Amino acid sequence: MSKIVIYPGTFDPITFGHLDVIQRAADLFDKVVVAVLENAAKTPLFTMDERVDLIKKAVENFSNVEVDIFHGLLIDYAKSKNAIAIIRGLRAISDFEYEFQMALMNRKISEGITTVFLMPHEKYTYLNSTIVRELARLQADVSDFVPKFVVDKLTNKFKKA
Repeated sequence: MSKIVIYPGTFDPITFGHLDVIQRAADLFDKVVVAVLENAAKTPLFTMDERVDLIKKAVENFSNVEVDIFHGLLIDYAKSKNAIAIIRGLRAISDFEYEFQMALMNRKISEGITTVFLMPHEKYTYLNSTIVRELARLQADVSDFVPKFVVDKLTNKFKKA
C-alpha cells in the first residue's frame, strides 16, 4: 500500500521554503499531495487556479507529487485520499503552538492520520508568502525566495495594481 501524505496550504505564492518541505516529504513518502485550500481568514493575491498552476509548474520534476484543491475539513480530505499523514512545515517556535493544537484536534477526529512536522532548511526559516507578496508589492527583488516564473507572475500582478 502506498504511503500518501497531504501537504495543505494556501501557497500564495509557493516559495522555496514550501518546495524544500515538498522535497523532504517526497523523499519520505510514496506520494505527496499538495492540497491548495481556500482560507476564509485570508484574502489571496492569486486566484485558486493561478496558485494551482504555479505549484504544478514548481513540482513538475517531482515524480511522486500531485497538486489538488480541497474545501472543507482537512481530515476528511486526507481520508478521501487514503493518506496516512499530514505534513506541516515549522519555521519557528511561533508556528509550533498553533500547529500543535491543530495536530491534536486532527488526531482526536481521526487517530489513523498522523501529523508530521518538517522543518525547512535553515536558510528558509524566515520565509513566508506574506513577506514575499509585500516585498514584490514594493518592487523588491524576490528571486532568492521564489522560482523565476513566480517572480514574473508577482511582477505582472503588481504592475496591474
